[in-house]
Amino acid sequence: MRRILTVLVAVLLAAAAVPGAAAARAEPGTSTTGPAVSDGTAQGWKLADRIRHRVRPPKIPVRKVVVTDFGADPTGTRESTAAFRKAIAAAAGKGGGRVVVPAGTFLTGAIHLRSGIDLHLAEGSVVKFSQDPADYLPAVYTRWEGVELYNYSPFVYARKARNVAITGSGTLDGQADATHWWNWAGATQTADRAELFRMGESGVPVEQRRFGGGHYLRPNFVQFYESENILVQGVKIVGSPMWMVHPVLSRNVLVDRVTLESHGPNNDGVNPESSRDVVIRDSAFDNGDDCIAIKSGRNADGRRVNVPSENIVVHGNTMRDGHGGVVIGSEMSGSVRNVFAEDNVMDSPNLDRALRIKTNSVRGGVVENVYFRDNEVLEVGQEVIWINFFYEEGDAGAFTPTVRGVHVEDLKSNGGQYALYLRGYERSPISDVTITNATFDNVGTPMLLEHVRDLRLTNVLINGEPYDD
Repeated sequence: MRRILTVLVAVLLAAAAVPGAAAARAEPGTSTTGPAVSDGTAQGWKLADRIRHRVRPPKIPVRKVVVTDFGADPTGTRESTAAFRKAIAAAAGKGGGRVVVPAGTFLTGAIHLRSGIDLHLAEGSVVKFSQDPADYLPAVYTRWEGVELYNYSPFVYARKARNVAITGSGTLDGQADATHWWNWAGATQTADRAELFRMGESGVPVEQRRFGGGHYLRPNFVQFYESENILVQGVKIVGSPMWMVHPVLSRNVLVDRVTLESHGPNNDGVNPESSRDVVIRDSAFDNGDDCIAIKSGRNADGRRVNVPSENIVVHGNTMRDGHGGVVIGSEMSGSVRNVFAEDNVMDSPNLDRALRIKTNSVRGGVVENVYFRDNEVLEVGQEVIWINFFYEEGDAGAFTPTVRGVHVEDLKSNGGQYALYLRGYERSPISDVTITNATFDNVGTPMLLEHVRDLRLTNVLINGEPYDD
């Protein structure tokens, strides 16, 4: 305990020089998203088992249609957008079914799924998405970095759909690269991004937030909006403009044995946003941004919608490059609770962090009940466990965030600049953090702790030295 206190005092003294680190503000009076499951980890993991049990694949009729029967070109020479649309309409008109993409290469614009449809990519199939932004118009109702608007259609999109799936062993190739989509990031999108955020903060009705043609906000790859009973299984997804698999305001979502490889800007792997009962399992991530990032809306617009992400289970995955393995935020204004990550393997010097929670007083929101067990971090580049209230805007808003109930068990890690990097606010300390049976090897600095309450370390080794309380 003396060692921990020494580290804590030293860090707090150093933090005095950090602008805004301990600036006093009145509590904004925001409420939490609900009660904690329990302050005992065993009870928490019982909830994880219940979530795993109740998240089930959708029920899709056994009938099938084949896109080539509707004129799809398997050579990829001409666009097959109309053929995909006709095949989906034909299956939906009969009450749903499997829309099969056979072996071959198919060029298409946006694919819009409907209730009861399974888009099935057979072995040897590649669906290549057009690099022409006009092929993703008219604009659709969507969410972009946590703010609702009308924008270019995601490449595969469903809204208010039930029992919908993408399955098979084929590949979805977004064909994004340095001269298509990715070049919109940074300065090109700056004006549109600022205008969208202004609209969100000012309460401009979503119907008036019209972007798309003539604007530069990249679409997400796969998005299910206000939908339920969703399955993404077996496919490989590459070359994404932005976020890759993005369920929004949806429930009963299963991502199973999916490969996500894309190294462009903001290329997160799976981003459940304001969604409930989500299982992400046995998948492989190699990304230009966070592997899995759980979100719930941004700033005023997130508070307007006010729907948390909750009951998320992440297990059996492999994670290589990325800004973080399991991440919460930063668009988390609607709050996040009951997140469980178990039996994942993280292994890359280009994976910055294993568990990452990012927020600030502009975002606000509550993060509670985060469980991280039996994960193996073979190599990591920066911080193993990272909770930071000073992400991007720092402490510049009136919506003080809360993070409480973070429980890490049976962790082995190698490398990184810090084992624990925890920066809260003086008025809102990070609270109830437990680290149990953990070994952090080859760490540059054991800890940075700033405004942390009720940190409990049990059987913890950092660079071979014990750090128990």
